[in-house]
Amino acid sequence: MGMSTGGSKDGGATPNINVTPLIDVLLVLLIIFMIITPVKPSRFEAKVPAEPKNEQQLDVKPNPLTLVVTINRDSRALALNNDAAGNVEDPSALTARLREIFEQRTANDVRNDVTNQIEKTIFIKSPTSVRYGDVVRVIDAAKMAGAEPIGLQIDDLTQ
Repeated sequence: MGMSTGGSKDGGATPNINVTPLIDVLLVLLIIFMIITPVKPSRFEAKVPAEPKNEQQLDVKPNPLTLVVTINRDSRALALNNDAAGNVEDPSALTARLREIFEQRTANDVRNDVTNQIEKTIFIKSPTSVRYGDVVRVIDAAKMAGAEPIGLQIDDLTQ
């Protein structure tokens, strides 16, 4: 009985890889991923304001409940509705002031017209030249105070 070596010159056996089991495993993995893909969340919900329907200028007065935290580009100081509220390195003054405002709103039952929850919405206004980490520190300080939702206004401020 002889064994065919596949015709190699030096008389050794040439290895052949059987790819059939590998293809079976690949197809099973493909089916698993096809099943899992629709289950994972695939969208990020963002609320975009609608464009005004009429082009005429309306006299819009700002909401007195609006809270805007402004980050100064040069001094990295924080301001809550134009009142000093600490700085980026130590935002504890901002957190304390926001907690105080939210406690007053809870005691006075000040609610949002749309969601009917206690009004805790704040906006963080920052120029584009401020470091990302500084903005995140301010967001964390606002979350610690209980603010929700938090909106970002990335403007090129002249401050």
